[in-house]
Amino acid sequence: MTEFKQIIVVEGRDDTKRLRALIGDVDTIETGGSAISKETLAKIKLAQATRGVIVLTDPDFQGQRIRNIIRAAVPEASHAFLPRADAVPAKSGGSLGVEHAQRAALLAALKAVATPEQNAPQQITRDDLAIAGLLGGPNARERRERLGDVLGIGYANGKQLLRRLQEFRVSPAAFADALQQINNEEKS
Repeated sequence: MTEFKQIIVVEGRDDTKRLRALIGDVDTIETGGSAISKETLAKIKLAQATRGVIVLTDPDFQGQRIRNIIRAAVPEASHAFLPRADAVPAKSGGSLGVEHAQRAALLAALKAVATPEQNAPQQITRDDLAIAGLLGGPNARERRERLGDVLGIGYANGKQLLRRLQEFRVSPAAFADALQQINNEEKS
C-alpha cells in the first residue's frame, strides 16, 4: 500500500472510504461540501503547517469552488486533479466524484500533485491560448479539458486557464508538448 505523509482534503465520507479502500490508510479532512466551515479551514491550515495537505476534490463546479476557498485560506496547499473521465459514476445519472475513481486514476492524480505559486511570472499569454484553440472556438472546452488532464492541472474555463497555467508554473515547452499531444490525438 502507498503511504502519504500529507493529509488529503476531500469533499465527503464517500471520498475517504474510496481512498482507504483503494490506496490504504490515508488521513483525510472532509470539507462536507462547498460550504466549508471556519473550523474546517482552521483544520486544513493546521494540517498544512504540520504535515502538508493535498486538495483532491471532485472535477466539477463545486469541487473547483472548494479549491478556490482553500486556495484563498491556505495558498501553499498542494493540489491533485482527477480527470473528469476518471470520476464518472458507474450508474448513469450520478454526479462526478472522487468516490467513483479507480485506484490507478487516484494514484496518478496524487503522483502528479502540484503546488500553485501565487506570483509566478507569466510565460504563456492569452494570445497563446487563443492561437491554440483553447478560447471561444469549436472544441475549445474539450481542448481545455484535455490540456488540464495532460498537464495534471485539472479542467479550467477560459478565464481560469491562464491563471492556472501561471500558478502551476507550466513552462512554454510543457504547454507546447501538451498541445502537440492533443493535436496528434485529434488527428487519429
